[in-house]
Amino acid sequence: MKQLPQAEPHLTESEAEEVFGWILDGQTSEEEIARFLTEMSSRSETAEEIAGAARALRARLVPVAAPDDAVDCCGTGGDGHHTLNVSTAVSLVVAACGVPVAKHGNRAASSKSGAADTLEALGLDMEAAGRTAEKSLTEIGICFLFAKNHHPAMGRIQPIRQRLGVRTIFNLMGPLSNPAGVQSQLIGIARPAYVPIYAAAKAKLGTKRTFIVSGDEGLDELSLAGGNELADVTGNDFEMRRVHAVQVNLPHAPVEAIRGGDAVHNARALEALLMGAPGPYRDAVLFNAAATLIVAGHTQEWEDGAAKAAEALDSGAARDLLAKWIAIAK
Repeated sequence: MKQLPQAEPHLTESEAEEVFGWILDGQTSEEEIARFLTEMSSRSETAEEIAGAARALRARLVPVAAPDDAVDCCGTGGDGHHTLNVSTAVSLVVAACGVPVAKHGNRAASSKSGAADTLEALGLDMEAAGRTAEKSLTEIGICFLFAKNHHPAMGRIQPIRQRLGVRTIFNLMGPLSNPAGVQSQLIGIARPAYVPIYAAAKAKLGTKRTFIVSGDEGLDELSLAGGNELADVTGNDFEMRRVHAVQVNLPHAPVEAIRGGDAVHNARALEALLMGAPGPYRDAVLFNAAATLIVAGHTQEWEDGAAKAAEALDSGAARDLLAKWIAIAK
């Protein structure tokens, strides 16, 4: 068995790719993995380490064919706020706007309900959704790429993450390893000060356009509560800016206003949203959907993006899309 290095000194990008190759290939013990992940998380991962680890995961994934303009919207998780599933709802809304969405996600690792848990509670058969991913993406413009189906090397890692119950570098690797190879993304991370580091990692891997965002209170998505850090990554470079809900004509609301619960609770809230329920959950979805539509090239303006997202909800298009998706995944 391989002996993992100490968390200090920092690894180079090539060293990180090699070390995470050992981890993913089962060449080191679970105890070593838990120790290494905990130490690395406590001193914060570098852009080089994140990029190298993501390359190792990408090299071992099971790919899926997708349109060139497909996008993804996800958060890294681990923010401790246990909010409703915003990115899952955003995926439905954006797809209903006509942008193909290859939603990459998993079950909860450090939260109460991950994307897979909530979608399953809504009636989407996860196994069938995996088998029909390319079909649903082609026919209705959305699919769910269940991480366990596309990252078999993660099989032994997930129980370790669940036992640790805290954010690790694997939260950061997932969004950078979409099996559809999407080139446009909205990625939320749980640490606002870390946005430029994560953006630098994304820039090392390259992208058509990606927004890396974090709410000031540590929310792993665009927040209504206050300001947000945003890194606009294009190609192999990025620039930083600030964004607030008021810029999108949306009201501020505390994080508690979108506090979630277990999968059933979150699924019921998402159903209500799709039926036209107003409030902070809807506003948070419109905010993040606007950002996703911008990186997709579907609009250039925040207000226009939010208006398109609102129309997808109010017309019933997002609700109908979910019904079609459930019907295909049988």
